[in-house]
Amino acid sequence: MRIGMIAGPWIPVPPPRYGGSEAVIDNLARGLQAAGHDVELFTVGRSTCEVNRSWLFHDPVEPIGDAIFESIHVEAAYRALADVDVIHDHTCVGPLLGSHAAPPGVPVVTTMHGPFDDKARRLYSRLPGRAHLICISHPQRISAPEIPCTAVIPHGIDIQRYRQGPGGGGYLAFVGRMNPDKGVHLAVEVARKAGMPLVMMVKMREALERDYFETRVEPLLGDDVTLLFEPDEDHRVDLVGRAEALINPIGWPEPFGLVMAEALACGTPVIARPQGAAQEIVEPGRTGFLHEEVEDLAESVHQLDRIDRDACREAAERRFSMTRMVDDHVRLYQRLVDAHRVSVLPDRRRAERRVSVLAGTAPGPRSVAR
Repeated sequence: MRIGMIAGPWIPVPPPRYGGSEAVIDNLARGLQAAGHDVELFTVGRSTCEVNRSWLFHDPVEPIGDAIFESIHVEAAYRALADVDVIHDHTCVGPLLGSHAAPPGVPVVTTMHGPFDDKARRLYSRLPGRAHLICISHPQRISAPEIPCTAVIPHGIDIQRYRQGPGGGGYLAFVGRMNPDKGVHLAVEVARKAGMPLVMMVKMREALERDYFETRVEPLLGDDVTLLFEPDEDHRVDLVGRAEALINPIGWPEPFGLVMAEALACGTPVIARPQGAAQEIVEPGRTGFLHEEVEDLAESVHQLDRIDRDACREAAERRFSMTRMVDDHVRLYQRLVDAHRVSVLPDRRRAERRVSVLAGTAPGPRSVAR
């Protein structure tokens, strides 16, 4: 199958530092290619994903979210992907503004990487009929029942990159953006109430993130908290693999949560609040614990001896592997390609008949249509 993929113009694929959806796109593109499919990724020139790539902008575009730059990028992408069987668009505006430019009979698929807030609801409720929406978790899907959804396909990670760690490090880990939604200040409180050191690996680049750090998180820091800014992947995997648990006290309906799947792949249990996809990723009592209150989250730290790290790794391999994600997408692509081919056949036959009539070679009324 020939598969065209469109990434946003904001961050290279894979992301050099923080970038959740770009990491997913990299995994999916490489996984599809490894499965024997031809993949063409439209991205930015600085991307290094090991598939065929094309681009309009060589460098990532700033500021992130500029609608004009994204629209120009999307228009160029649909022109560049004219000779594919299916287009998988990971941008926001592309399925709405650009999908009309896809060749006839080529289905367009789009993944909703964020939450269904009011703006997203208005956007995705206006998708054209040929654009098919993928949700990344059932909690995300349930949050917007009025939006047509073609499939729910959870993210997958490169299991080989997230090797199983031994635990026993005597500390808890936090990985995520320095953002109130991520509950960074709560992670400090949980670790302190549990009497265990905390290693925080965070992304902090934007003004909102810096303000939150200065007002809510920095005053809580002490000798029992180690703060690291975007450590490289090997260092992060090592630290998570040696942690007793990943603390993820999110305060928003997170659509998926890659860090939880990555932690499980490292054999590390997850202690989280039951928001969004955490309810689907964490199996309470088997791969971690889900609680709303800080006191209960801290108490869960003292129950980690109930969790088998091998069971955490097995759950990640079974539920969140790159192979599973690729297989789910291929089944969807093939179903849509077959359905779209059938839907355009009547139009194609009518066009062929019109040409035959004009040429004076139209079949008679007793002829059998081919």
